[in-house]
Amino acid sequence: MKFAQRSEKDDMREKTRSVNILRRVWIWLLAVCLLAVGAYVYFTKAGGALSRSAKQEAKIRSVPVLTTAAKKGDIRIYLNGLGSVTPLNTVTVRSRVDGELMKVLFREGQIVSKGDLMAIIDPRPFEVQLTQAEGQMARDQALLKNAVLDLERYHVLWEQDSIPKQQLDTQEALVRQYEGVVKADQGQIDNAKLQLIYCSITAPVGGRVGLRLVDPGNIVHATDTNGLAMITQIQPIAVVFSVPEDNLPQVLGKLKAGQLLPVEAFDRGQKQKLATGYLLTVDNQIDPTTGTVRLKAMFSNKDNALFPNQFVNARLLLDIKQGTTVVPQAALQRSPQGTFVYMVKADQTVTVRMVGVGPAEGDDVSIDEGLSPGDLVVVEGADRLREGSKVELQGQGANTSRKGK
Repeated sequence: MKFAQRSEKDDMREKTRSVNILRRVWIWLLAVCLLAVGAYVYFTKAGGALSRSAKQEAKIRSVPVLTTAAKKGDIRIYLNGLGSVTPLNTVTVRSRVDGELMKVLFREGQIVSKGDLMAIIDPRPFEVQLTQAEGQMARDQALLKNAVLDLERYHVLWEQDSIPKQQLDTQEALVRQYEGVVKADQGQIDNAKLQLIYCSITAPVGGRVGLRLVDPGNIVHATDTNGLAMITQIQPIAVVFSVPEDNLPQVLGKLKAGQLLPVEAFDRGQKQKLATGYLLTVDNQIDPTTGTVRLKAMFSNKDNALFPNQFVNARLLLDIKQGTTVVPQAALQRSPQGTFVYMVKADQTVTVRMVGVGPAEGDDVSIDEGLSPGDLVVVEGADRLREGSKVELQGQGANTSRKGK
């Protein structure tokens, strides 16, 4: 009985202890929840205050920008086109007689002038022909002289009525026949002399000699297709390039007015200017496949900077827009509403100013409307600006602002 009573008392104590432990756990959970809610409320309010403070500070903070003042200047209007260098004359030097090539007097790549001796063909066969023709002419001249003397005698005899008129007429015909033979002999002599001249091959035009195509000792013919060498004229030289057909009326108008339009030739990268010339003429038709027209410009090429068949970028100076407002192209910003710039006001805030853009030259662009010379525009840092943003001027714009103050 005692053992049973103890057991019941122990069970009661255990139940009481469990209830106390559970009660303490719930109290701790409630305390933790209250602390979490309090911390959330506190940090939320503090974060909102910090956010509002940061926004106010960002609103007051100035954005550093690089600015420049719009200026008054001239803008050159160019037409650009891809072209190639075209020589005025390209001539294949050929032999005009058949014979052995005795001497070659030019070097490959040499600059020659018109009339320079370039090669010699063996002249001996033609010297023999000249001697034969001169001998034949001497013989026929003697026969002509004798026929003329006989004709004079026949005139006397006919006047004395000693010979018939027919004999006199026959003698006159014989004299005319010998005169024709002598004239033909003179032609043979002239032909032989011409062949001797052709044995000395001279440069038909001035220019640069290409690679030699025939070596001395070979037999050359007047019918050879390759010739001895090729001469390309490089001073002066032309550049043929294309421009859009829409610009044709302006170009023709300038040419009709007698204006000399400058043309500049640049390399492929458009970084190095090779030569400066002038527009010579315009082609007589438009290419319907590309909608362009070809122009031909002339260059003196004194320094041989232009080479035949070289690809160049041609730039034609069409007009000069004088006294216009000019700003760097970096100042231009674009939006669906159009092109605009950020203009700096006196209180060092910016405003959006819509502008009308004109022709450009290099890094500069002309402004037709919206700006005046002296207006300060942002050229760097515009990506962080909005209407009314406060700015901190740097560089040239800062100096301009201080001078204005």
